[in-house]
Amino acid sequence: MSWKLACSLIVFVIILLIAACQSEENLEFKRYYSSGALVYQQHCQNCHGANGEGLSALIPPLSDSTYLRRNLSSLPCYVKNGLKGQITVKGKVFEGTMPANDLSPVEIAQVLTYICNSWGNKLSTIDEQLVQKKLAGCK
Repeated sequence: MSWKLACSLIVFVIILLIAACQSEENLEFKRYYSSGALVYQQHCQNCHGANGEGLSALIPPLSDSTYLRRNLSSLPCYVKNGLKGQITVKGKVFEGTMPANDLSPVEIAQVLTYICNSWGNKLSTIDEQLVQKKLAGCK
C-alpha cells in the first residue's frame, strides 16, 4: 500500500510542477478566454451562432481571422457601440445593424479574446488596457 501511495504522491507533485510552470501570460490568456466564452454565450451567440458561423446573408461569421486582424483596433468600438452599414467578411457583403452592448471594458476584452482565438482564429489575448485605449478613440 505504501508503494502505491508513494507513486501517487510523485505523480501529484509532477502534475503540480507542470501546472506551476505556466507563464503568467498563458494564465491570463486562459482566464480571458474562458470568461469570454461565457460573455459570448450571453451576449453574442444568439446572432452569431454557437460556432461563430453567423446567419446566412444576415449576420457575418466570426471565423474570418483576416477581417478580425484588419479591424482589430476597431473591434472594441464595434462591440461597445454597435455597428451599422456595410462590411465584407470572407468576400461576402453584409449590411445591417449590430446593436450596442453595455459590456464593461474587461468583458469586451474577454469576449474579443474568445472570438479572436476560436473557430480557427489565432490572434492572442486582447487585454483590458488595450480595450480601454481603443474605446477612448471611438467615434
